[in-house]
Formats: sequence, structure tokens, C-alpha cells
Amino acid sequence: MSALRTLIWFLFWSLLASGIEYRWQTSAGWITLAIACGAVMTWRRHQAGIVARWALHPETDPPADVGQWEDMVASLYRHTRSQALAVRELQETNDAVMSAAQALPIGALTMNKDFQIRWFNVAAEKQLLLKSGQDIGQNLLNLLRSPAFIAYARQNEWPDSLVLRLHLGDKPQSLMMRLVPYSGDQLLLMTRDLTLIEKLETTRRDFVANVSHEMRTPLTVLSGFLETLLDAPAGAISREQSRQYLSMMHEQALRMEALVADLLTLSALETSPSADRSTIDVAALIETARIQAEALSSTRHMFEWQIEPGLNLLGNASELTSAISNLLTNAVRYTPAGGHITVHWQREPNGAARYSVTDTGPGISSEHLPRLSERFYTVDRGRSRALGGTGLGLAITKHVAMRHDAQLEIQSKLGQGSTFSVVFAPDRVTSTA
Repeated sequence: MSALRTLIWFLFWSLLASGIEYRWQTSAGWITLAIACGAVMTWRRHQAGIVARWALHPETDPPADVGQWEDMVASLYRHTRSQALAVRELQETNDAVMSAAQALPIGALTMNKDFQIRWFNVAAEKQLLLKSGQDIGQNLLNLLRSPAFIAYARQNEWPDSLVLRLHLGDKPQSLMMRLVPYSGDQLLLMTRDLTLIEKLETTRRDFVANVSHEMRTPLTVLSGFLETLLDAPAGAISREQSRQYLSMMHEQALRMEALVADLLTLSALETSPSADRSTIDVAALIETARIQAEALSSTRHMFEWQIEPGLNLLGNASELTSAISNLLTNAVRYTPAGGHITVHWQREPNGAARYSVTDTGPGISSEHLPRLSERFYTVDRGRSRALGGTGLGLAITKHVAMRHDAQLEIQSKLGQGSTFSVVFAPDRVTSTA
């Protein structure tokens, strides 16, 4: 291309010189000059065409040999590259912000001043049961038909949040909502699911109430007998009555001691790190629990023991002892005299290990099964208290199971007995070499 340009300029100057030399002698000189000027103009027009075509896609490499257009092309190319880089950085920043917004655990939804939805993240989609494919552009007030929210949204300002208790899906939920104006007349709705928090708060209140109730009963008994002993005139209470009072007081003290011990155990399980992985001889733990259970039974029950020797666990001995003893003690307490109790400790086909206690007791109705491992939850509180239970045994067992990568399973039918099992994952199971 540079050689062609050189040739054109050579011809131009040659023709121009010839035209000047013969301009007075003949009209051919003027014709020659016109041809030379036309050639130059044609060439420059050709260069302009190249520049015009490149200008349609200035992000590509700039053309060469464009004459007087070169400085302009170079400047435009540098500007285009700079703008493209800025646009790319802005796009990356926008993508990062949108990804962060999608990952937020709280819901975020943008709307115009007429409450028409423009965008929402995954959390808002789940909490408000929106559909990304069809709810963009819809009016939120038509989708969320709550009088309380509509009244809240129609305010001129939103200085406070709104807590709504809704039933959008299968389960009721509590949502905290806050409207915030931004970017002129746009609106941002933030939502936060409070369902779990409220459930935990309810559990906390129930726990405090249950502990207070369980402690109040033995304390009342102790206080009553102490007042009787202190206020009675000398000689008014016989030695036999005193022994009876002291025996009942001792019984209530032991009950409080058991309750405090279980509370401390449960607290330790909830706050301490995960269980260690020491090799535990589970058969030996079961043998210790067997002695205690048979002593508690006092020959009132028939026991069957199916224990696989050499089947061990990686875990914490004291925690596993609590779980093993709790299930076995519960079976003894709730199985009527003459009942049958079967204890299994065996490896499963998939490599897991199962500890289970099956009894022929009264069984449990299905509606109670999901809540049996809750703290202080009992099917019959009076009977549980009479049998010496604290209502924390299964809660402790469940926490021990969770800390040992295991599952607590409960199977029961009213009038047909129950089976309580703890199934340990294969990676927690080991065998004696």
C-alpha cells in the first residue's frame, strides 16, 4: 500500500510539473494538472472510505496508510480502547454487586414508585414465593395481598420495619419488611425471615418455664417439710415421722440433683467442640449399662442382649455412655412388669453401626414422635415425674448422636411397644483387630 501511495504522489508531481511547464504552450498542461488533482482526490476519498468503515467497529485494530487521517484514527482508537476498558470494569463491578446481592441471606426487591417489580434476589424469591420468569413487572401489592403490608406500603415514609405473619406456603412464617427509597423515585424492599428466630425464642421461653416448673416442685416439697419440722413443738413429731419426712426430702433432693446434672450435661454438649475420635469399646459400655438396667428392673423384666463383640466406635466415652444408658433406662421405666426388652449393637450392611433398644411397653402415638427429643417434652408429664425422669434424656441422646455423626431414630405404635435407635455413620465405626 505504501508503494502505491508513493507511485501516486510521484505521478502527481510529475504531471503537475509537466502542466506548469507547458501551461502557456498548450491546453494539455491544464488537462494533465486536472488529472493529477483528480487522482489525489480519488486516493484521499479511498482513504476516507477505509477510515469510515473502520469507524463502524473502532474496537478492531486501526487501518494503516490512511494519510492525513492517521492522527485522528490513532486518537479515536486510544479513546475507544479506554472506554471499552472502563465499560468492562463497570460490567465486572456490576456483576460482582449483583452476585453479592443474590447471595444475601436477606431478601432484596427493587420496584418503581408504582410498586412494579424490577428485580429480586433468591432470598426474596423464596420468602415471598415469587417466580423469576413471570413476576418481573408485576405489582407487588397484587401478589402480596396482606392488608397490613398494603397499609404500610401506602405510607409516605417508612421509618420503621413491619413484621408480618404470613401463610404463603405450606408452613406459616414471620417476615420482617422494610421499604427504603433510593435513586429518585425507586423503592427497595428488604425482607428477613424471622420464623426460626421466633421458634428459638419460643424454645428458650419454654425451657426457662419448664426448668422453673421442674425445680419448683421438689423445692416446694423440701420447703414444706422443713417448715413442718421447724415449726412443730418439741416431741410433736415422732422419730418414725421424722425419718419419713427426711426420706421424702432426700428423694426430692436427688431429683433436683439429677435435673441439674442433666442440664449441665446438655449445656456441655451444646457448647463444647465436636466429639473426639478416641477408640471406644462400646460392648464394655453396654455391659456397664446392663448392670445398672437390671438393678433398676429388679427382675421385673426379661432382657435379651444381641451384642456384636469387637464392634467399636470413634468418639467420646462419657457421651456415648449417656446415650446408651438413657435409652436403656427409659425402656426399663416405661415397660410394665413382665415386659420384654431387647438390646442390639450390630453392624449394618452399609458399614454403619446401630445401637437399638426395643421394648414391649405401651407405645407412643404418632403425633408425639416428632417432638420426643425436645427438652422437657413428655407424653405424660405426671407419669414421667413419678418414674424419676427429668424430660432431658432423649434431648441428651439426640445431641450425643449429632456430635458423633449419628441419627436418632424412633419407631413406635400405640399399644405395640417402641424402638429407639442410634445409627452411627460408617466412618465412625471400627473393629478390634
